[in-house]
Amino acid sequence: MIGIAKRAGKVMSGAYQVEQAVHKRQARLVIAAEDASDNTKKHISDMCRYRRIPWTAAGDKASLGRAVGQESRTCLAVTDAGLAAAIMRLLEEEGITLEREGE
Repeated sequence: MIGIAKRAGKVMSGAYQVEQAVHKRQARLVIAAEDASDNTKKHISDMCRYRRIPWTAAGDKASLGRAVGQESRTCLAVTDAGLAAAIMRLLEEEGITLEREGE
């Protein structure tokens, strides 16, 4: 599903692009790699909570990278609301918890 979103131009990847998407309120879902540093995950968590964007840690850097046709990625941001909702449903079906504002 992330690959489809990437081909549609609806995924930003890499820490800088994700941060820009969050700050510009373009991100609808952020996924951080589970093997990202604790500092990186805290930074993503803080940004997303402040802007009320759902986020989770799922997969590792290599699997996130493969999903977008790259070698390795620390985080991804989905910028389309419909695709983000579909990916969130898939993540929740897999038992992956999303953090949302107020939780």
